[in-house]
Formats: sequence, structure tokens, C-alpha cells
Amino acid sequence: MAKQIVSKDTPLAEITLRRYERPYNLNKRELVKKLCLSLGLLNPGDSRDVIVDILYVLLEARKGNSLLSSVEITEKAKERRKQEKLKLIGTANSNVRRQILRLRKLFIVEKARNKYRITENSLLTEAFSEKIEGFVLPVVIQRIKDYMKAIDDEF
Repeated sequence: MAKQIVSKDTPLAEITLRRYERPYNLNKRELVKKLCLSLGLLNPGDSRDVIVDILYVLLEARKGNSLLSSVEITEKAKERRKQEKLKLIGTANSNVRRQILRLRKLFIVEKARNKYRITENSLLTEAFSEKIEGFVLPVVIQRIKDYMKAIDDEF
């Protein structure tokens, strides 16, 4: 008996946004962690939160307009985690590269000359407004409306 081919429902774009309390009295790492949670890069209760340290390292590098290789990001993320007395879970270079790719898909990080930086060394608010708010959200919202209209027409 031949296997039946089942189509996969692969999204063209995907974004998760969460709303948390206002950022009062949080240290730098907690601020970055809340941002990662807010953007769906981290799920509530995740113990594997190395993406927080990766983004932290890239934000620190932005001050000096520095580009970092994935190896440099890995080493600096490990240093950060040691300073915070956190386990080095998720700090393998392959996982760090995967997390960088997730940041790139949200247009927070870009690759330049085989190294990485915060997009255009700009402020996060600028990158979010231009790339996510201005580009990703409108097309996602429009497609959801297309489905809603099709359902309204059918039912």
C-alpha cells in the first residue's frame, strides 16, 4: 500500500508577541530577557535562555560598532553566563548559530562580512518599527483577514 502524501502546513511567516508589565527596576539581563519573552524568542519557564545572553552580547558590541563572529558571540555569552552564575546550557557553537538565525529572522540581527551585529547598529526601537511593525505585521494581519473573509463567505 502506497503512503498517502499529507501536505504540511508550513507558515510563510510567524511571529509571537506577548505583553508584560512595564520595565521597572530590572537589571540589564532581565530587560533583555523580558524583550526575548515579549518577542517569542523565549517561552515563559524556559531553562534554556542562552538567547538572552547572545542578544545581550550583541547589544554590548553595538556600543563600539563591533561585528562579532559566532565563535566570539559564543565565548562572550559563556563569559556572561559565568558572571551571572548560570549553567552553560545551550552554549554550544551550533546552538548559538541557531539562536542567531532566530534573531536574524526577526530582523534584530544582521550578518555583515560573515560576522553579526544588531541591524545597522541601530536602536532596537528603530529596527522593530521599520522591520516588524512596518513590514512583517501588516502582511501577517492581512493574511489573517483573508482567511476570516473566506470563512465569513463560506459560513
